[in-house]
Amino acid sequence: MQDNDIHEVIDILQEAIKQWPETTLAQVADQTRSAPFRILIGTVLSLRTKDETTAEACKRLFSLADSPETMVSLSEETIDNAIYPVGFHTTKAKNILAICRILIDEYNSRVPDEIDTLVTLPGVGRKTANLVVTLGYDKPGICVDTHVHRISNRWGYVNTKNPEKTESALREKLPQKYWIGYNDLLVIYGQNLCKPISPFCSRCRLSSYCDRVDVEKYR
Repeated sequence: MQDNDIHEVIDILQEAIKQWPETTLAQVADQTRSAPFRILIGTVLSLRTKDETTAEACKRLFSLADSPETMVSLSEETIDNAIYPVGFHTTKAKNILAICRILIDEYNSRVPDEIDTLVTLPGVGRKTANLVVTLGYDKPGICVDTHVHRISNRWGYVNTKNPEKTESALREKLPQKYWIGYNDLLVIYGQNLCKPISPFCSRCRLSSYCDRVDVEKYR
């Protein structure tokens, strides 16, 4: 894939993903007036967890508490029960309470809008921080998860070994106007067509742009 192909690629992706549902976190952002807090907690819940499980856990938890103040009124056990069976639910319940106490004590209950500040919160990495600033505050950021890392390298658009290096590479070359939507586009495409193993290359409108790096078998 040539660097200047990215404009055509993004146009194709934006049209192609209309046939599939939005990501769970995008739905959370669309449906709430308290997006930064819900995006923060929702992303913490989503780590190592399927979208459907995350969506149901978010519904249960936010029906009990939807602000730092109401969340700290719950016990760790109550939160744990509400979010089960998300991955590492016990650790996440503990982290959610710790995050909420920090938000109340240090940030006047407001979720920070800077990546370097967000990553100091318990259980918050760069993926979560980027999603909060992009989906919660509509600020520039590039969230790199396994789909974004895999597909960006599969195309040959970047050549990196891990998501952190992929984020750095994308910040250098991806036009900033695409930063906020890039994650949603590639996550939806990766979940439905550009699969990790045996992707549906015969159905992919991007096949002429893609270098198929590390693709050993495809359909």
